[in-house]
Amino acid sequence: MPSAVQPRVLYVTDLAYPARGRRYCDEDIFLSSRLREDFDVALCHPLDAAALMDGFDAVVVRNSGPVLHYQAAYDDFARRAAEGGVRVYNQLTGKADMAGKQYLLDLTAAGYPVIPTADRAEDAGRLPDAEEYVVKPRLGADSIGLRFVPREALADLSYDGVLVQPRIRFRYEVSFYFVDDAFQYALHAPDPARRWELVPYEPTAEDLAFAQRFVDWNGIEHGIQRVDACRTPEGGLLLVELEDLNPYLSLDLVAPETRDAFVGDFKAALRRLLDS
Repeated sequence: MPSAVQPRVLYVTDLAYPARGRRYCDEDIFLSSRLREDFDVALCHPLDAAALMDGFDAVVVRNSGPVLHYQAAYDDFARRAAEGGVRVYNQLTGKADMAGKQYLLDLTAAGYPVIPTADRAEDAGRLPDAEEYVVKPRLGADSIGLRFVPREALADLSYDGVLVQPRIRFRYEVSFYFVDDAFQYALHAPDPARRWELVPYEPTAEDLAFAQRFVDWNGIEHGIQRVDACRTPEGGLLLVELEDLNPYLSLDLVAPETRDAFVGDFKAALRRLLDS
């Protein structure tokens, strides 16, 4: 029986969210069960988090689904958490997907190795030549609203609320997973057409430096981040997304010892948050 003096953690998840190629519920059932070894844990739906969080020592936001499905409720949760000094993991200061897709424009302008991104017709004209271009909502997630258009369509495109990128014909995608600023493991999808058919990946020192650069840029002290990148035909890596709100972790695809190490580091990170 858990001790009454254990910290109380509210674990936010949407167990019923139908993610393509993934089972959010399995991952959160596993993770919350392991957290119960060290914390008193209660699960709740993201729509209930704001009403319940004051009764807990910390709030962990995990596989809660795309925020755009409940944007007003999420904004209320974030505002009330900030005003009340609630400890939230991931902390709510992320500059990447947590705040929309503006970071892709910011990183492009700053010269980071990211898929070139534009949000104005005059800038789209300077994008690299490609057979097709990706048009995605600024506040999109999980490929919702994503479409492909030919270059000649860019001139007449409405840029209200969307971003444009060249469609990169990459060799494969690779994801790097971090707890706070510490690298945990990497997975990659050998077949570009099967994004969530992942296998373990052994990163090089250059790969890790690439991923660490974006984690450092984001400046999150308390949180799990996933750096998604694509390997270009020339062999380099380009950032696709920096997931800093509720990244799916694909823990079922890593070795048991890697999974146990991740859980241990996650627990330690929560203790650091509680001590902060």
